[in-house]
Amino acid sequence: MNKIPGYRHYVAGTQPNHLHRPYVSSIKRAPLQALVPLPQTLSEITGPVFEPEILDVKACDLTRQHSGEPLGERIIVSGRVLDENSRPVPQTLVEIWQANAAGRYLHSWDQHNAPLDPNFTGCGHTMTDSEGRYRFVTIRPGEYPWGNHDNAWRPAHIHFSLWGPAFATRLVTQMYFQGDPLLPFDPIFNCTDDEKARNRLISQFDWETTIPSQALGFRFDIFLSGRESTPMETHSHGEKP
Repeated sequence: MNKIPGYRHYVAGTQPNHLHRPYVSSIKRAPLQALVPLPQTLSEITGPVFEPEILDVKACDLTRQHSGEPLGERIIVSGRVLDENSRPVPQTLVEIWQANAAGRYLHSWDQHNAPLDPNFTGCGHTMTDSEGRYRFVTIRPGEYPWGNHDNAWRPAHIHFSLWGPAFATRLVTQMYFQGDPLLPFDPIFNCTDDEKARNRLISQFDWETTIPSQALGFRFDIFLSGRESTPMETHSHGEKP
């Protein structure tokens, strides 16, 4: 019987800490004892399989999902999904969700008194191509207040979910923007000890994907493992959807 290969461990310091006291919710969520690794069987390393038929143009263009134009600054978010050897990871399902331009999610939990946008749902999906590339058209999300501490505000960000070759390989992360003055004060962004790893969560302005007179481009490459891996959330955050 062939031995089932295990998933590689992340390099120390490159991933968010389970316990980061400035992020108040982590105090209750952090495990009190050492984690117990689950055995990896065939069910942990196979499936799901996503077919290209799940995609349509509106799934990856969040500005065309309704009858009218959403409010806010239109942006292009694109990049590549890569393994630890910088090889492309094709046919990976990439999902995003985000607040609207006013900093409001279309979700019952979000009671921020910013307006909802009837022409912006705030979620989409696509699949990487043979070179690991993905692309979304969306609106730059707004900052918003949250209840972590007094006068707490989250920087503008977009949530990413990536499905690998198995259910156990689903990864979730967040993308931020260069120059956001809230980044030094954000407990979630600062959960990762290694500064270089933390800064890999910040997208880069990209002239190549900028569309004249229409939208600025931002590049966000995602490394799934290795020393250059992108920090991933190890558990779901409860601050907003």
